[in-house]
Amino acid sequence: MNERVTLSGLHVDRLLAEFVDNRVLAPLGLEAAAFWQGFSALCDRFVPVNRALLARRDALQALIDSWHRERKGKPIDGDEYRAFLTEIGYLVPEPEDFLIGTQNVDREIAGMAGPQLVVPVLNDRFVLNAANARWGSLYDAWYGTDALDAAPAKPGGYDAERGAAVIKAGRAFLDLTLPLGGASWSDWDGEGLPALVDPSQFVARKDGGLLFCNNGLHIEIVIDRTHNVGKSDKAGIADIVLEAALTAIVDLEDSVAAVDAEDKLAAYTNWLGLMRGDLEASFQKGGRTMTRALDGDREWTRDDGSALTLPGRSLLFVRNVGHLMTNPAILLADGSEIPEGVMDAVITSAAAMHDITGLGRHRNSRTGSIYIVKPKMHGPEEAGFTNDLFNAVEDLLGLDRHTIKVGVMDEERRTSANLAACIEQVRDRIVFINTGFLDRTGDEIHTSMQAGAMIRKGAMKASGWIAAYEKRNVCIGLAHGLSGKAQIGKGMWAAPDMMHDMMVQKIGHPKTGANTAWVPSPTAATLHAMHYHQVDVFDVQRDVAQEKTPGLDALLAIPLAEGTNWSEAEVQEELDNNAQGLLGYVVRWIDQGVGCSKVPDINDVGLMEDRATLRISSQHMANWLLHGIASEAQVLDSLKRMAAKVDAQNADDALYEPMAGNWDTSFAFRAACDLVFKGVDQPNGYTEPLLHAWRQQKKAAMKVAEPA
Repeated sequence: MNERVTLSGLHVDRLLAEFVDNRVLAPLGLEAAAFWQGFSALCDRFVPVNRALLARRDALQALIDSWHRERKGKPIDGDEYRAFLTEIGYLVPEPEDFLIGTQNVDREIAGMAGPQLVVPVLNDRFVLNAANARWGSLYDAWYGTDALDAAPAKPGGYDAERGAAVIKAGRAFLDLTLPLGGASWSDWDGEGLPALVDPSQFVARKDGGLLFCNNGLHIEIVIDRTHNVGKSDKAGIADIVLEAALTAIVDLEDSVAAVDAEDKLAAYTNWLGLMRGDLEASFQKGGRTMTRALDGDREWTRDDGSALTLPGRSLLFVRNVGHLMTNPAILLADGSEIPEGVMDAVITSAAAMHDITGLGRHRNSRTGSIYIVKPKMHGPEEAGFTNDLFNAVEDLLGLDRHTIKVGVMDEERRTSANLAACIEQVRDRIVFINTGFLDRTGDEIHTSMQAGAMIRKGAMKASGWIAAYEKRNVCIGLAHGLSGKAQIGKGMWAAPDMMHDMMVQKIGHPKTGANTAWVPSPTAATLHAMHYHQVDVFDVQRDVAQEKTPGLDALLAIPLAEGTNWSEAEVQEELDNNAQGLLGYVVRWIDQGVGCSKVPDINDVGLMEDRATLRISSQHMANWLLHGIASEAQVLDSLKRMAAKVDAQNADDALYEPMAGNWDTSFAFRAACDLVFKGVDQPNGYTEPLLHAWRQQKKAAMKVAEPA
């Protein structure tokens, strides 16, 4: 049991309290006693409301479950269903016309279109990689991935044939984005400034290199005739560097396993290091110790002699935890755990003050804003609660109103169905809305769990409600003035080793009018940036704004299977696919505390997985169990067989603890079973309550096993 100190009625982990007092508050000149007194009063005000909102979720779910059970076996009448959802308050009236009023938004969010990274806060090296992904080498991205449609690089040093293919593709990219009058970039000899069709695309130069801009994104042509590549290039071009990940979300939520004070302290420490600009990570590479830090800004000179400075780092959001979970890092006066989202709001905002007050080595926000993504909110009541909470945090910390901006994750069905009303609740601080297939589908399944058996998981992406969801999100955002003031985002490309497929498919996101979309790595950000050179998103937004917003009928169409006559092989295939993905993620979460990693799927394709993947898989299996598509024995057999497969996939991991045969002693396997067999009873189908409980048990067992 960690030592606690009592501060204005809050029982705070001693190390966390010392971190807040000495590293967060003291440099800001904030008095600790006043802070803790204000924090305690904030908890007194907001914790009861938080609990009431969660009770409201449960009450609505119980009413929906009962409605479906009463109509079991009958087709669902869309009008009757919508009237019922309105009657119980699940659907609320559309607000009157309004435009958001958010002010002081950084240009990366308001005026630019480009890729976005999401990175787990607990991994300092990954966090620094993400923050430094603002600029990326296109040559490296092409050379080292399958994105380039050419023979892969041969092992054993630089492959000149592959390099030539990269250079040829680079010239074609320049011809497309920076066209020359009557010529090609392959003809340019590197002397003077090439004759652009649009001379305004040229921006500045340094050390012989040239800086251009297209669709708001910068392109640097690195000219260095002494470089291994540049010395054999006609124009001396050594690389093409793209402005890539404009923004990154530092995640305290779905991609981390943070279950106690120890974990939260590590998370807050890394976030503070980013805001101060002094976070560093050391690691071994090639037998040498390497140290990574934040990149500085980038300097150029305009032709009139004036200096140009551009940010060297992605603009950082922090994703707080949603309203559901509590954490033992702080106990309230009654001994209960603090709502984790309340704690995050206070401490991450205080840490971000180091940036906006100029205490940091680098600037994150140049407009003096703090950017918090708030996930898993259910409907406008909960969005309004977040707005009130952020008001109170601003008052506690002495910040101007609406200094704290909010990104709304549109990943719950009640939020999707009431998106305009949710936006209205945060209209003066919203900077981001984002769709997400996995969590949204998990909530879709759980909300209608009692309605019947769902279609197969792979068929969900082609279902009508998904199309309506993705389209409505953009249309509603544009109708309420997000263009030029906020991001409209789309979800993750999960396969970091399949960049060729990403380049074919992910251009669809900017074509919808989304001015950002998630990518799994800095390399993927560099490649995805090319799509924003091909598509002027703000032009697309002007066109989409003229289109009619899809109605609710398609969105509320439940993805029920029309028949349940799948073959035994089809049922087994679905169970195995879900079980393997679930176990591959859970075993790292429970045993190693890894909340996001590249997990091999059932076909050994590495996918970036987080809790959203787990939610959809566990809920789908629970649904099929509930409706008799599969038996408990079938599901358990699938889990055991897939446990052996996951063990084999992790055979090279020295820290890995096998599950197969250890059915009663493997915390990870038991957690996976709970997620499925207790899935119907989990609040909104969330995996966090069970994951946290099992991870805490695992950590306790590890401490007992430690040598004295």
